[in-house]
Amino acid sequence: MTYQETIAWLFSQLPMYQRQGAVAFKKDLSNTLLLATHLGNPHAKFKSVHVAGTNGKGSTSHMLASVLQEAGYKVGLYTSPHLKDFRERIRVNGLPVSEDYVVNFVTENKSFLEANTLSFFEMTVGMAFAYFADEQVDIAIIEVGMGGRLDSTNIITPEVSVITNIGLDHMQYLGDTHAEIAAEKGGIIKEGIPVVIGEYHPETEKVFGMLSRKRNAPLFKAYSFDAIPMKSDLKGAYQQHNIRTVQVTVAQLQQKGYGVGIQHIAKGLLNVVKNTGLQGRWQLVSEYPTIICDTGHNKEGLSYVLPQLQTIKYHHLHIVLGVVSDKDLDEILPLFPTHATYYFCKPDVPRGMDVAILKAAASRYNLKGVAYGSVGEALDAAKEKATARDFIFIGGSTFVVAEIL
Repeated sequence: MTYQETIAWLFSQLPMYQRQGAVAFKKDLSNTLLLATHLGNPHAKFKSVHVAGTNGKGSTSHMLASVLQEAGYKVGLYTSPHLKDFRERIRVNGLPVSEDYVVNFVTENKSFLEANTLSFFEMTVGMAFAYFADEQVDIAIIEVGMGGRLDSTNIITPEVSVITNIGLDHMQYLGDTHAEIAAEKGGIIKEGIPVVIGEYHPETEKVFGMLSRKRNAPLFKAYSFDAIPMKSDLKGAYQQHNIRTVQVTVAQLQQKGYGVGIQHIAKGLLNVVKNTGLQGRWQLVSEYPTIICDTGHNKEGLSYVLPQLQTIKYHHLHIVLGVVSDKDLDEILPLFPTHATYYFCKPDVPRGMDVAILKAAASRYNLKGVAYGSVGEALDAAKEKATARDFIFIGGSTFVVAEIL
């Protein structure tokens, strides 16, 4: 198979949560363990840091990878979803896995993958772990896909576990309360392995305290530490939470003998995009008018992102907005400013919410605008109407951002 044929097979052979939703969600690690055994348990051949959380886990994972790269380590990085190319999910020192490796992995294991009806996510995790083992990385930063306890990545025993924060997202899978969701994400806490918690919430603090005591895992509350003032090339005031979490996590790695100095942290934070290729975090798309996109898509994430709009000077605000169908609109739409002009659209994935439904719901919150047939059409309309002094924000879904980058 060619690379494109291989990717098409990966996407179409079995359901994938990020695109299709509940039908692709599996509450079981047995297939992942079966695949790991088939591959020779590659996850046991490299060190790792495990990162979970409702928001910020992607940025935190990329920051950690960048810092460790600056310290001279060969660093694997596994994240999801990708924005443009599948290979973004699996990187070593910022470079995506090669097309040949993806093709060869699927070709060599296709009969096993089919016979055991492995999910897209299980196959991808297996591929990432095999690649990191083959590349003999010094350490890999592994981002949880969803939840934690039953996530396919949760077969590793990391150096440090990290939980950035807890919000009410994916409630149909993880629970209806902060405490229930924290219990799922806290499933990555391992016996005797230090765990760093990024942000405070009264319900989740009790859960993490109980889990860490039960598993003899030293607990470090990043929100209780005074962060060393540092800047990052990832813009957005909300990144300060992630910077503090990274600093506390690196301190735990230092305790384990990793040679990471403050200079590596500072330089790593300033070179996240360069070192890892991360996109979509308060990213400048163009100027005159200023166009910014951000992948924040749930209540907690948007609560950090949208207030940033209030700090920017512009003549008029235009917002290109699209969401997925399982999004709770009554949770997120009240967060959006009513003085903006809206360009409603549907991301081009099966889970994309019908634009008429989004527009009707938005009107109930006095968000006025026009519905468009695609993300591209919506952005073109915004650019046509905007003046050089205006500001265009693009968001609501990772898939919306992916289409414009």
